[in-house]
Amino acid sequence: MFSAQRLRDWILLLVCNLIWASQFVLVKIVQEQMGPVAATSFPMLIATILLIPIVRIELRYYRGSIPKRAFRQDWLGFLTIGVLGQVAAQLFITWGVRYSLASNGALLMLALPIVTTVMAYFLLGEKMSPIRWVSFALAAAGVVECSGVDWKELNLTGSTYLLGNGLIFISVCGSAFYNVYSKKLLVRYTPLQVLLYSYYFVVAFLIPITFYSEPDALQQIVHYTVRTWLGIALLAVLQYCISMVIFLTVLARLDATQASLSNYLIPFFGLIIAAVVLHEHLTTFMIVGGMLVLLSTLLITVYEEHRRPKTGDTVS
Repeated sequence: MFSAQRLRDWILLLVCNLIWASQFVLVKIVQEQMGPVAATSFPMLIATILLIPIVRIELRYYRGSIPKRAFRQDWLGFLTIGVLGQVAAQLFITWGVRYSLASNGALLMLALPIVTTVMAYFLLGEKMSPIRWVSFALAAAGVVECSGVDWKELNLTGSTYLLGNGLIFISVCGSAFYNVYSKKLLVRYTPLQVLLYSYYFVVAFLIPITFYSEPDALQQIVHYTVRTWLGIALLAVLQYCISMVIFLTVLARLDATQASLSNYLIPFFGLIIAAVVLHEHLTTFMIVGGMLVLLSTLLITVYEEHRRPKTGDTVS
């Protein structure tokens, strides 16, 4: 019988990646009236402000069961994941897509679970079990079917797109680093604390960059439509708050390699959202590909845990 906790973790990862898949639509909405950097920094600032009272309530409510860690003892760790993780991930993807093809970006983003696995091996000592190899193979096959990569348009080495491709890959590395290094901090802090304390540094870096690169960003606020404000609110609450808390909560219980494989669900969920919102057509290959990715995440999060006591596999 499968572990109920692992099944819950799998469902939480599905919810998390479904929220992340909606980011592309929301960013497109807010960028109708905002620059790309402001479209990242403003929602993240709102998310940080929302998290402050929530973390205080958490510490007060669970007083005694959650040790009060001195922020000054680990500030360098939060600075590291904030700047080398979130800031790098958000800024470089914003800049990278300007100088590259959409298909290049889609293919490079598929490297996220792989880069995460490599970093988890070196930073956390996590290893690949046979089930994990099978899961990755299934996910790779499934995601190719529904990733939206135009193989005829693909150009990763052309000098015109080399800069953009490099920036996108740095963004992928930033996301992977945030996920892996956060696991070290989750040993001592709650997911809410890790998120808030890293966001302090993210906002401290992004806001000055926003005003430098988009000096009119603050003046344009009075002209935002309800549609833009709704997009900002959903980005702040769903993308930078709820989804990240869910992911870090699951990450505290799973290996980074296990959790990262779920990122292959983003292209599939993106297709579903496009079909519902934009009435785009889902092909049989897309549906089959999505089912393969779902199966791979089920294997690595639920079935592997079920098998571990019997096989004696250790994946640290």
